[in-house]
Amino acid sequence: MKAADLLVKALENEGVEYVFGIPGEENLDLLDALSRSSIELILTRHEQAAGFMAATYGRLTGKPGVCLATLGPGATNLVTPVAYATLGAMPMVVITGQKPIRERHQGQFQIIDVVDMMTPITKYTKPLISAHGIPAQVREAFRVAEEERPGAAHLELSDDVADEETDATPISPSYSRRPVTEHKAVDHVLELMREAKRPLLLIGAGANRKITAKMLRAFVDKTGIPFITTQMGKGVIDERHPRWIGNAAVSDGDYPHRAIEHADLILNVGHDVVEKPPFMMKTGQRKVVHINFQAAQVDPVYFPHASMIGDIGNSIWQLKEGIEPQAHWDFSFMLRVRESLLDHSDEDAHADQFPVLPQRLVEDVREVMPDDGIIALDNGIYKIWFARNYPARQPNTVLLDNALASMGAGLPSAMAAKLVHPKRKVMAICGDGGFMMNSQELETAIRMKLDLVVVILNDSGYGMIKWKQQHMKLNDYGLDFDNPDFVEYAKAFGAKGHRLAATEDLQPLLESCLASGGVHLIDVPVDYSQNNRLLNEDIPKRSKALKP
Repeated sequence: MKAADLLVKALENEGVEYVFGIPGEENLDLLDALSRSSIELILTRHEQAAGFMAATYGRLTGKPGVCLATLGPGATNLVTPVAYATLGAMPMVVITGQKPIRERHQGQFQIIDVVDMMTPITKYTKPLISAHGIPAQVREAFRVAEEERPGAAHLELSDDVADEETDATPISPSYSRRPVTEHKAVDHVLELMREAKRPLLLIGAGANRKITAKMLRAFVDKTGIPFITTQMGKGVIDERHPRWIGNAAVSDGDYPHRAIEHADLILNVGHDVVEKPPFMMKTGQRKVVHINFQAAQVDPVYFPHASMIGDIGNSIWQLKEGIEPQAHWDFSFMLRVRESLLDHSDEDAHADQFPVLPQRLVEDVREVMPDDGIIALDNGIYKIWFARNYPARQPNTVLLDNALASMGAGLPSAMAAKLVHPKRKVMAICGDGGFMMNSQELETAIRMKLDLVVVILNDSGYGMIKWKQQHMKLNDYGLDFDNPDFVEYAKAFGAKGHRLAATEDLQPLLESCLASGGVHLIDVPVDYSQNNRLLNEDIPKRSKALKP
């Protein structure tokens, strides 16, 4: 058989269901092999969208998503989603084509060193230089991509190698268990917990990657220790829980940071420094325990005093079994912080003014989405409001990127989420700027026959940067643009387009679109005029007024 057929068999052997991407002439043997495979090719309209879909597939399943592109411009279009996957710890395997490596008849046409380009943004990147080496290199790429800390791996297949004949066979994945924390580390942390007066649990993205929710919930229920989440740690424990103290969505002026400042011990579960740190560590201020699959990356803002390295679920189980609630623990101030946060979050959540305030938008989306419904957020100022005011009820039901923080990922991520969870309600929430970066994928969503709601928050500008510009007291300059008629734009693709005309119509419109099937696009005019006052002035002032 051809090497291209062997590569596809190796992908099948890894359990690959989908390949996302856009083939080129250097991929034609591989494309032909895929046509006879159980693997489904999801043809996208841009390689960046294919990469975002593959990364989100990896994020939701724990298995590497696979994307495909040709050489040159096809490969360069994958740079952003590859960095997105690696920085955000999402397992992904990228396959790119290349001109023949033995005899080249087109000079340097379209040729760049893709392997070298991928080196700083992947965990593993190799050219497939012979058919015989394909089984081992595919197995290694998948192993490295999936292994903690997950990320992207890259393989390059030239069209002359793809055409080689071979009798090699795939290598099957081997079974392995993650290591667990050794008992001396557990005993040390248990002693720190017994000595502490105000312990606090902080849950990060790593806890959302594996099945840790049940154990973390049992730990909180037994100990009563309050918890805060990072943006990418939302939903590991149902945020309606009475010990949830909020999300570290805004800088250190928000309410949850008062609880962080008050704590004398932080159990930091699954967090790493790619997310904007939710607290600034200062020597002697409080003790921090790093609980994760791998050791902490020491950074000027993160230098933990103790570590538990190993499977997170097992680490939490060991702590749960070894600790009893301590009589001297005092959570009274942290619970006051929670009440103040909830009171503030409720303000303007029912405001009827139009255009819609982001607080009202978050409230209405939460009302219509079921517990297991998934919202996929693009990158913009609304992301802060959703992270802060939208209580996630299950793991991985709020898909946002707080690592690379790339625009353009919202729609493709929602499409991948619907592919992975076809029976769940899925909603993409995008700013007008981010939506237009991959809006062509509406055609892909319709071709895939997805049931999907796409909400566009329309302020005719790059709202996040305008907010920063205003906070820095700079002139309003260079960030405004004009939009197409989004309703007609949706219809041109074959989607159903809607434009909100009154705030009180928002919730009924969302419910109708979620219930009726197909691809729906809703143009929602949004009012961000309060952002600077609320996020930069009122919230810090009010939260700092809280005193233990």
